[in-house]
Amino acid sequence: MGNRSEKMGADGVYCNRLINDLERAAGALTSAKDVLVVTHIDADGIASGGIASITLDRLGKGYRILFEKKISEDTIALINGSSEDIVWICDLGSAYLSEFKRPGIIVTDHHIPDPKWKSRQTTIDGFERMYHLNPHTYGVSGSYEVCGAGMTYLLSKTADPRNTDLAYLAVIGAIGDIQDGRESKLIGYNKAILDEAVSAGDVVVEEDIRYFGRDYRPLVQFLQYSSDPPIPGISENGHGCNAFFSDLNIPLKRGNVQRTWRDLSPEERRSASDRLLSLAGDDETRKRLFGEIYTLSRYSNCPGLRDAKEFATVLNSCGRYDDAVTGLRICRGDLTALEDAEKNRSDHRKHISTAISYIKENRLLRERRFVQYFDAGSDVRETVVGIVAGMLLNSGEANKGLPIFAFADAEDGTKVSARASRILTDRGLDLSFIMKTASEMVGGYGGGHKVAAGATIPAGKEEEFLDIVEDLVSSQII
Repeated sequence: MGNRSEKMGADGVYCNRLINDLERAAGALTSAKDVLVVTHIDADGIASGGIASITLDRLGKGYRILFEKKISEDTIALINGSSEDIVWICDLGSAYLSEFKRPGIIVTDHHIPDPKWKSRQTTIDGFERMYHLNPHTYGVSGSYEVCGAGMTYLLSKTADPRNTDLAYLAVIGAIGDIQDGRESKLIGYNKAILDEAVSAGDVVVEEDIRYFGRDYRPLVQFLQYSSDPPIPGISENGHGCNAFFSDLNIPLKRGNVQRTWRDLSPEERRSASDRLLSLAGDDETRKRLFGEIYTLSRYSNCPGLRDAKEFATVLNSCGRYDDAVTGLRICRGDLTALEDAEKNRSDHRKHISTAISYIKENRLLRERRFVQYFDAGSDVRETVVGIVAGMLLNSGEANKGLPIFAFADAEDGTKVSARASRILTDRGLDLSFIMKTASEMVGGYGGGHKVAAGATIPAGKEEEFLDIVEDLVSSQII
């Protein structure tokens, strides 16, 4: 990371080089007549698209927006052949910089950049052809210090300072990418952006149990179906959860209505939290269990969007089920889209649950010496196989001491998603390098982050790919 003090900008947060690059890109954006926005389909990508579209509306620019699962050869051709003055690529693009041939490209991304572009481009050539805004180029982690929506937001507010009212969307993007998972709170650039969202009155920060579903899950289900981190005697144990609340004299219902975690009084929540922390067992589990949560003030009367995790899940469920446009509508404040989004979220929950059960019941999870993997074929959607892999890794079904690789059928080959624990990345594991290197060696392409990455490889190359992956993993782990 280098000397942090040398990287601080005039405002004490962002480095001077980033500020200069943002101003240069903002100048190109404001001078453009029309813009093509290309963004990802996950929560971070949809939040990025929301920020970009609102920014362009306010600038009075003509634009169109396209959602992409990944950067493919067709996407590269579309970008290079675009007639718009500017192509703004959000939460995508950094891994494919050397493939873009046209001028006027802005990339606001957080994935590990294409090393071939760095070695082939001079600074002058790079700025003439492309405005690349990525935290890795400024010595900042793109895995947990800032996300794609965060970088998109920084450009947005540079183009017009009034766009600080979009900071909350960048917070949602960061939560969607689980960037608060490392420290149980947002840090780095994410923290600076969060502070702006708080100052704007759009986000309230509290410390609480960090399980998902505080707004809508009945109390027993809130604890029973939350297993990240697992609590002995509570997780996956309905009887234990009932006894937990009974022992604390916390009623499960108000009248005939099931209570949620948010319905608890401050005293009830405090006593329940203290008891859970006492059951957690070790400091690492306690750290993951209790930390910051983020409530969106502007959606205080909308339970499905009030919690930043749930808002991000709504966006994810839209994008993963080929309906990113509905997620975009919600980011732009169109609450009439919630009905469509709720169907997506329901389908998302069912598919994830069914997928995990399918993998467990069919014993698809296999171990090699240095990796574990499963091949879901066509039974799990390629857009959610990474989520399934991550959930399995955090359950008792998988070996947390090994990275997990998940395969699913895709239109253009086989989709591969990889996930690993922070313990492994701290020991030297870099899934982004592994996925990019191994996929290219079998005729595919890939990239991502050290802790989570993806690739597409030709069908039938799965075993060869795993052989290469094993060699790479064994060479990295210290």
